[in-house]
Amino acid sequence: MSSENDTKRRAFEDDPRITAYALDELEGAERAEVEALLDEEPAAREFVAELREFSGVLSGALEAEYASGDAPLLSPAARAAIHSRADASGAVGASRPWWRRGRLIAASLVGLAGFGLAGTWWAQTQVADGFLVARLETAAPAARPMEQVPMRKSLTLSSPDGSIEYDLPALVQMEHADKALAPGEEVDLEEVEVSLVTNDPELRLRFMERARGLVDQTAGEPVLGDREVRMLDEYADELGVEFHLQPRSSGEGYDTILENDFLGVQRNPISTFSVDVDTAGYSNVRRFLRDGTLPPADAVRIEELVNYFPYDYALPKGEHPFAVDVEVGAAPWAPRHRLLRIGLRSSPLGTADRKPSNLVFLLDVSGSMDQPDKLPLVKQSLRMLVEEMDARDRVSIVVYAGAAGVVLEPTAGDYDLAILAALERLDAGGSTNGGEGIQRAYALARENFLEEGNNRVVLATDGDFNVGLTGEGELEDLIASEASSGVFLTVLGFGTGNLQDNRMEALADKGNGHYAYIDSLNEARKVLVGEVGASLETVAKDVKIQLEFNPDRVLAYRLIGYENRLLAAQDFADDTKDAGEIGAGHRVTALYEIVPAGESLAVPGWSAEFAAQQARTSSEGNAAVTPLSGLGELRLRYKQPQGTESRLLTQPLDDSLASFAELSDDTRFAAAVAGYGMLLRGSKYAGTARWRDVIDWAAGALGGDPGGYRTEFHGLAIEAQRLSAQRAERVKDR
Repeated sequence: MSSENDTKRRAFEDDPRITAYALDELEGAERAEVEALLDEEPAAREFVAELREFSGVLSGALEAEYASGDAPLLSPAARAAIHSRADASGAVGASRPWWRRGRLIAASLVGLAGFGLAGTWWAQTQVADGFLVARLETAAPAARPMEQVPMRKSLTLSSPDGSIEYDLPALVQMEHADKALAPGEEVDLEEVEVSLVTNDPELRLRFMERARGLVDQTAGEPVLGDREVRMLDEYADELGVEFHLQPRSSGEGYDTILENDFLGVQRNPISTFSVDVDTAGYSNVRRFLRDGTLPPADAVRIEELVNYFPYDYALPKGEHPFAVDVEVGAAPWAPRHRLLRIGLRSSPLGTADRKPSNLVFLLDVSGSMDQPDKLPLVKQSLRMLVEEMDARDRVSIVVYAGAAGVVLEPTAGDYDLAILAALERLDAGGSTNGGEGIQRAYALARENFLEEGNNRVVLATDGDFNVGLTGEGELEDLIASEASSGVFLTVLGFGTGNLQDNRMEALADKGNGHYAYIDSLNEARKVLVGEVGASLETVAKDVKIQLEFNPDRVLAYRLIGYENRLLAAQDFADDTKDAGEIGAGHRVTALYEIVPAGESLAVPGWSAEFAAQQARTSSEGNAAVTPLSGLGELRLRYKQPQGTESRLLTQPLDDSLASFAELSDDTRFAAAVAGYGMLLRGSKYAGTARWRDVIDWAAGALGGDPGGYRTEFHGLAIEAQRLSAQRAERVKDR
């Protein structure tokens, strides 16, 4: 984060109006003034999101602490005290909110005793996904002023096998010999963890036993958390164990991706694929990097990384619901090759322009959802969507676990208190009957079908469908059948550890919908507020792209990404073949790497036999190839949302022979994201690209960066470079 942004951020944190707004305590002119500021300042919006999330976490902790009766509500004075005492300036990082970092601030935690709770109060938190669980004890009468609350007396650090209690001042002195903890001082618990595991014989013994036990584990979910896994990797040699498990992904499901190869134009002049507007791959990869691990290769779907970002393509002006934007220039990782960028953009819809919506929230409340980043985040996310609804809309809620049930009958969208109350009553527990839940949800959607509206089931889950309809095929057939009748499906993925990414993507595809992964409130705001039209309102369905390349100008080509969206050439004009959808305000980007005719460069994956075959085919000629000018021709087909017959658009593909530096910010940034994806996958097609190149390409193509998404990506690329270097060093050392 730049020094200018740091200064702005500190100003927002010191502004009591921002805190009051985040806690819904501003009205009238003051509220309008803050909202105007938020429209202009991304850093302010980010801080408000963090404060709201923090408030939600505290409320959840209090609710868990009180097993009976209503959880106490924080008074305005208590809320103000919390935030005034939580000095975040030293703990802000790009990877996580200040209150989630592995750092405890003495003054703020002492302030927790001032909630109005009598006697001794224990706060238990999992710190930074840590190996050790911090339990902090304060002993102070509730009536005493907060300024006089004594320092917390002890810190109990617990491994999964037991607890060891330390005198807190002595513990801090062990790390900082020249000073004891005082109000306002910070304790970095990650440093404490390392010190304890290294120096405490009892805890070290437990750690080693757990490490060896995990190494021997051959099935089921990992016993240890992500932080433990990373520490195990760091201590592998010292602990005398061989550690191979990959954190987080062991219980998660991803389809295998076999990257698209280069195809010779003489034998394969036509390339056809379905558009994809899913963005789950990007936020899921971001989750891995923020957790300090590289993602598994099959979690990296390059088209979803590229399509995550807004691009400044031209808006449609004519009869078609989207405009086409094409640019060609040098490929940065193979300068003698050409990079073709195809961009589509539909018009966004204002609140007054959108159609009324009939939404059925289908919420997974099974036992696997009982995690802070699952059902609680589902509730917080859907609150944002509910706030976008009005009297024209209808909202229903169906839940499923051991059995499915309707917890909210169809309700007008402006009855937000009733909808939010139904959400708040939800708890997680039981097995997952996803099939029955989907049947109930679709039945409600059909009963309230809006002929001139948007009819959609919104499924929120970690994808762990373990009972219900027999077989994935039966479930997908149900969803496809409902989509053909006009009820589409949006899938929102949540959580870690057992994320069934492959299943959720498949369900969204069958349901003519969109799949997004929600890893934070900021992502929920992006998907469900900033892109609500794109997420919920389809403007074109069964959108297919086909390119026919000119063999006089192009020797070979490779589609970057879209591996699970490829279609046969004859599928392009077949209106019975399903394809992807475009929502209001969507941008779709596709990249091809092109080998110009006459180019002698070696192409990865091309064998001598293949090259000889290309030469034979070229000498024999190919009468099936249509004579084309330039690089070839671009063709698109789409249907209206309720239509059955497709419409055709065509456009020539020309090459202005631009260098990479001469390309637009949008194309250069998309290339940087594609390079990032190839390096994360360990792709043989990455050419000369290195992490330093990707970082530089991104830095030079930030443009106006609305929302700050490109700047965030630049930081993620730097983190990926660091983690890749660490992995390479470990491999070399072993």
